[in-house]
Amino acid sequence: MLSIYKGVEIIMFSKVGQIMLYVNNQDEALNFWTKQLGFTVISEEDNGQGMRWIEIAPKKDTETSIILHNKEFVAKMSPGLNLDTPSLMFFSENLEQLHSDLLNKNITVGEIVNMPSGRVFNFADNEENYFAVMEKK
Repeated sequence: MLSIYKGVEIIMFSKVGQIMLYVNNQDEALNFWTKQLGFTVISEEDNGQGMRWIEIAPKKDTETSIILHNKEFVAKMSPGLNLDTPSLMFFSENLEQLHSDLLNKNITVGEIVNMPSGRVFNFADNEENYFAVMEKK
């Protein structure tokens, strides 16, 4: 996307494409996101030298995906890189059903709370990283 501002060409972002999630165990993280949460594997790559990444998304046609990277490997390759877990907000059209499903799968789940922007709850992955889900119809 290109925009003109006072005669100067400005390149603007068009969308968020991928979110990097650095995990301690890629296989366990993959199992959590796909088997527990129902995400789909979009692609999986391994360069044969320790660099493996797995692209996942809630469904195949989602514009934004999550890339599961090996935290230890990335830390060695880029020592100054911030490897903290990003604060992610997912949307769900049926918040109560999702909340119930996650509880039934023994996933750590917070209570549904009313926020000015809508109803929200959080959940933790297998590495105790927390993410939020907001009701969006």
